[in-house]
Parts: sequence; C-alpha cells; structure tokens
Amino acid sequence: MTAASPRTALYPGSFDPLTFGHLDVIRQGAALFDQIVVAIGVHHGKAPLLTFDERAELIREACAGLKLARPCHFDVTSFSGLVVDAARSRGARAILRGLRDGSDFDYEMRMAGMNAALAPDVHTVFAPSSPGLRHVSATFVRQIAALGGDVSAFAPASSAGALYRALARRT
Repeated sequence: MTAASPRTALYPGSFDPLTFGHLDVIRQGAALFDQIVVAIGVHHGKAPLLTFDERAELIREACAGLKLARPCHFDVTSFSGLVVDAARSRGARAILRGLRDGSDFDYEMRMAGMNAALAPDVHTVFAPSSPGLRHVSATFVRQIAALGGDVSAFAPASSAGALYRALARRT
C-alpha cells in the first residue's frame, strides 16, 4: 500500500501586491488542502510594480505567519503558460480561486469551464471572500498607493511597504 499523496491546490495570480483578500483565500484553502502552491503569473507583456522575488518573499513571509486550524505546507512558484499546465506540473489536482462578487463569479465560472475542458483531472475550487474583504483588490490597492493613500487596511504591512518602495523607484 502506498502513502496517500498530499491534497495539493494551485492558487494562481499576480499578487502585485499581496493583499488581505489573497490571504483570506489562502487561509480558506489551507482548511481543505495539505499543500497550497501559490503560483505567480509572469507574463512578458505586463510590467508588475513588484518583482517576482519581492512578491515571492512577501507571500512566503505572510504564509509563515498564518494561524491555521490544521497543518498546511506552502510553496511559491512562477508560471507563464496555462494554469492547468502549472497545476499538473506541481501535482495539484485543484485550482484555488477567490470570489468577491457576481462579476468574479461569472468570469471564474467561464475560466473553470475552459480549464475543465483542457484538463478534466484538475478541478476548480472557489473560496468566497470574507464579508469584510469583498471590496479589496490588488488593482485598487496599487491605485490608492500610487495616489499617496494609506493601504494598511488592505494589505499586510510588509506588502504595503514593498509597494510604496516600488512606486518610489518609478519616480
């Protein structure tokens, strides 16, 4: 008899920057999976504010500090192709996605359908945002920070600090 393989989920995104909304999805996923691979999308046509290394370190630091009800291993990787290929390459049988509202639901359901057609063995699992975080998006956090606003209610302090430093490098 062989040992059971860990239940692994891939959580893809840009994480530019990591927000409390992302951590909410990770925390929910940790209750369901033994391992979560946070996969940072690297697309040559996009220029994120934070480097891959900055984002990876912020994710590792935040995941290490999570208080969880059960053990979960976290890993961080990059991907540039299809998310289902990234999931398969990491041994993930699930793709973890967060849902904030109805527009997210519509988009994510279409994406889940396409992914299921491409890889029927990789399932999509949705985590609904906690009520106090439904308004948080990395896009809004970047915009608020760029305009000099305080993002401490939306992102961990280390993530907010990295974001402000990245914005200062661009000026």
